[in-house]
Amino acid sequence: MDIRRPNGSELEKIIQLSPQALFDGTLGEVRPTNEKIKSLIEPLLEKGSYYLIAIEEGKLMGWILIGESRDQFTDKMNGFIYELFVLEEFRGNGVSKQLLRTAIDELRENGYPEVRLSAFAGNQAIKLYEKLGFNIRTISMSLPL
Repeated sequence: MDIRRPNGSELEKIIQLSPQALFDGTLGEVRPTNEKIKSLIEPLLEKGSYYLIAIEEGKLMGWILIGESRDQFTDKMNGFIYELFVLEEFRGNGVSKQLLRTAIDELRENGYPEVRLSAFAGNQAIKLYEKLGFNIRTISMSLPL
C-alpha cells in the first residue's frame, strides 16, 4: 500500500465519493449533495489542507483530509483531521490506521503541537482513534425538538 497526495483525477474521484463518506461518518444523519461537499472542501483546500490517499495496484482504497484548526479559546493552531474514509471493500485491513499514522507524522513534522478531530458518537472509528492515543476533549450534545 502506498500513501501519498492524490493527482488530479484521484482528487476528482475523492470529491465524487465524499457524499458517501460524510453519510457514513455521520452514521446516516447527513446525506450531502456534491455541491455541499464542494462548499465544505474547497475552502479547506484553498487554505492549505490536503488529502493523503491509500492506493494499491492503482486502486483507491481510502483517504484522509488534513490541515489546521485554530483553538477557539487559546488561538493556538493545531493539526486537524477533517475526514477519514476507507472504501467498504478495503475495510478491516489496517488502511485507516496507516492513513492516520501517516497524517499524524506529517502534522507533527509541520510543527503542530496537537492533532484534533471530531467524530459522531457511535462511530466505530472512535475505537481506532483511542488506540492511537486520542482522548475525548469536548462533548457536543443535542436535544431534538
